[in-house]
Amino acid sequence: MKAVALNTQLHDYVPERVKGCCQPVAPLIGEAHADDLAALFRAMADPTRVQMLHLLKLATEPICVCDFTAALDLGQPTISHHLAKLKEAGLVTSFKRGVWSFYLLRPDLSDTARALLSMIP
Repeated sequence: MKAVALNTQLHDYVPERVKGCCQPVAPLIGEAHADDLAALFRAMADPTRVQMLHLLKLATEPICVCDFTAALDLGQPTISHHLAKLKEAGLVTSFKRGVWSFYLLRPDLSDTARALLSMIP
């Protein structure tokens, strides 16, 4: 069986380049900004952390770690691990009252973080 020749060549679909191929199509974002975005995406890439952010968005006061354990039916070490990741990404802040730690969304979130959080109901 013979291969059927195409009437149109591949180069007919490729736009001409004045100075050759493999030129950047757009300027890159800065490395620091890309790192910041990647950190936010990593922090929000876990369903448990998304649930925690949802609870923090709805909260009218800071939330105790024990409240997260009850709401999410997870142990304290697991909750603390997830909260540490959110804190590391700059999404939450915390304070201690006695032996209890309380968490809330950072009031000084970046516009980018606020935009991402707006996607969580």
